[in-house]
Amino acid sequence: MRISYTIAESQPGWLLLASTDRGICSVMLGDEKQKLIDSLRHEFPRAEIGRDDLSLQPQVKTLVDSLTGQSPCVDLPLDVRGTAFQLRVWEELRRVPRGQTVSYGELAVRIGKPSATRAVAHACASNPVAIITPCHRVIRKDGHLGGYRWGIERKRKILEAENRLC
Repeated sequence: MRISYTIAESQPGWLLLASTDRGICSVMLGDEKQKLIDSLRHEFPRAEIGRDDLSLQPQVKTLVDSLTGQSPCVDLPLDVRGTAFQLRVWEELRRVPRGQTVSYGELAVRIGKPSATRAVAHACASNPVAIITPCHRVIRKDGHLGGYRWGIERKRKILEAENRLC
């Protein structure tokens, strides 16, 4: 498999976007570019991975613009792999509107698995395409932010920015 990636600066930190010829396979957020690249290589150890800023510029611009409110939604082709359960959770997450949040339990109910709150949380933590599949919009039932793969402060900043833009 061949994966191309690019890295851009964004409000919540560095954003790495990676894509196959079928669609985006990874979006990561972080503080250090090299750690993001290393994480991509770890996630896809058998892939041929190379940087391609030029051809991925439109996709990364769409993501960065969505974080600043210049683009209302992110609708990009995806090439993500997961279990049937994960794919259902991620699909439902993409239905949560900008500026709104949902609890893990509510998300479990929406996918028809009301007792699967922990499994929903695990699926959110395994989300390979940050921002596109907005796992940052999932909170605990008590209203607290809960965890976030890319850091709780980053989650807070993304949600605050989305709330200002709505």
